[in-house]
Amino acid sequence: MSRAQRLAMIEPPSSATPSLRRQCQLLSISRSSLYYQKREWLAEDLVLMRLIDEQHLLTPVYGSRRMTVHLNRLGHRVNRKRVRRLMRQMGLHAVY
Repeated sequence: MSRAQRLAMIEPPSSATPSLRRQCQLLSISRSSLYYQKREWLAEDLVLMRLIDEQHLLTPVYGSRRMTVHLNRLGHRVNRKRVRRLMRQMGLHAVY
């Protein structure tokens, strides 16, 4: 049974149903997954991802450090952690 199917089985707690904690234990899922809501991409992140993708096609040897320098030169104030996270989300890595 998939995780999504198990999450769908959770019912709001009442006198007839076990607590959320117990239901999660029985279905082997974490309670935090009940409350997690996936957030939409920020517009700024989408712009950065497009710029990273364009530069990666031109220079696939750029890693997160060099890509950060490139984006900062274009006027986008980003740090390496953010660039690294975006590159990982896009499935990009430097070709050595």
